[in-house]
Amino acid sequence: MPNLNKTRTALSGGRRGNNTADPALRRLRIALTAFFALDGLLFAGWVVRIPAIKQQTGASTGELGLALLGVSAGAVATMTVTGRLCTRFGSHPVTVVTGLLFSVGIALPPLAGSPLALGLVLLVFGTAYGAINVAMNSAAVDLVAALRRPVMPSFHAAFSLGGMLGAGLGGLLAGQLSVTRHLLLLAACGLLITAVAGRVLFTTPSPDSGERGPRRTDGDSATARSAGRHRRPVVLLGLIALCTAYGEGALADWSALHLEEDLGAPAGLAAAGYSVFALAMTVGRLTGTALLERLGQTRALVAGGTTAAAGMLLGALAPSLPVALAGFTVTGLGLANIFPVAIGRAGELAGPSGVATASTLGYGGILLGPPAIGLLADRSSLPVALTTVAVLAAVAALVAWTVRDTAGARPG
Repeated sequence: MPNLNKTRTALSGGRRGNNTADPALRRLRIALTAFFALDGLLFAGWVVRIPAIKQQTGASTGELGLALLGVSAGAVATMTVTGRLCTRFGSHPVTVVTGLLFSVGIALPPLAGSPLALGLVLLVFGTAYGAINVAMNSAAVDLVAALRRPVMPSFHAAFSLGGMLGAGLGGLLAGQLSVTRHLLLLAACGLLITAVAGRVLFTTPSPDSGERGPRRTDGDSATARSAGRHRRPVVLLGLIALCTAYGEGALADWSALHLEEDLGAPAGLAAAGYSVFALAMTVGRLTGTALLERLGQTRALVAGGTTAAAGMLLGALAPSLPVALAGFTVTGLGLANIFPVAIGRAGELAGPSGVATASTLGYGGILLGPPAIGLLADRSSLPVALTTVAVLAAVAALVAWTVRDTAGARPG
């Protein structure tokens, strides 16, 4: 029973009260929001130029697929290491350093002259991408605890908004700038934002709310004991993140094809499938703090997973395009806050190592989703394969409900 109680506590509700009047905390929140937006901006800017990079390197579709694995491999490989660096040196300086590396890294792909070189370059790029995600989420966890408000979804909303901006600008600049100039421009923007926002992080110590187990000053052995004590709930939170990320990866890669081939949508309307999903996720995250304050973490996770499951069943099995788009919209609203809540709670329990563990599992969902959908579609059909997104969303809701606090979720 003790282990079960610890696991239930992992998904209990948020905190009462707030500490939003502190000017230093407000500045820190703005700076961290800038890093999340930067992450989305740079990554989306790179994604929209993949076709140009493919042409420049002369890679076949298969060779490009293998090269793109470098991003995922680098990200997964570095997350645990970054958690340890945050524990040792603090999440603020690690966020700034990884922001600089990520900004420089986005300028590297155009330098690759072959598929092999591209894979090696993307391994470096992915390492920086994985590192900044762990570092800035760890910093955000400390700030959320100090603010005493569940504002984690707002940071991830900034990531979504940055991604939408990066994709939009990328589409506009694709016909105006070469891929080299475009990514160099993004690198310069990244360095500028990192310099400005990083100054705030360097001059503002990480908030110590006293609400999370042993702090860095207690020593590495105490931190290790804390991480071990919370390993089971952190893994379960990572499983919840994985279920969410599976859906994000699947919809990013397969939604347009489903609308075009199964429902006869023209190419332009087919592309709208992921757009409405991404927009719904952004809206959901912008309103996530209010939702968490009203429902608490557990009920928000359960409601989100259940909503996403219903929406994805509608989107996958819809008889017409409007119904499918409505389903994708509901799915985006449902999935919006599950990942931020899971990663944030893992960080509250086990610090940067908790963020690293849950992030690694969550990122595994993005890796697993697209190929799993493809294999299942070959054996049955794409609509049937897409229903697995609904199944895993329901699994996330079930896990959250099973390990709920026996006293019920507390407000916000």
